[in-house]
Amino acid sequence: MTSDLERCDVCYGADAFKGADYSRPWVIISNESSPFQGEQYIVLALTTRTWHDGFVRIPDDAWIVGGTPKSSSIVPWSVETIDADDIEFRQGRLEADFVDETVAQLTEYVTRR
Repeated sequence: MTSDLERCDVCYGADAFKGADYSRPWVIISNESSPFQGEQYIVLALTTRTWHDGFVRIPDDAWIVGGTPKSSSIVPWSVETIDADDIEFRQGRLEADFVDETVAQLTEYVTRR
């Protein structure tokens, strides 16, 4: 995949937790100040599952371009880094404010109270 992906882009790529032959959609949360941006991205997983109240449902109007075939949510605690070479394609782009709100939820999980 090209290295021209940006924060808020949704890409489809390898999922190391599921195995070598499994891919899924991810939303990029890293920005140009991140080390190795363009070669490696910090991402959050997307899911079509609905079993957890902590999933952040993606409303249709949060998509600037693209979308998912089924209603999807972001899993704010499922953080990964993905190499640009492991990304198969860009699926779309989400509104920055929506991504910021989701990252704020991630921050709640990892900051000291």
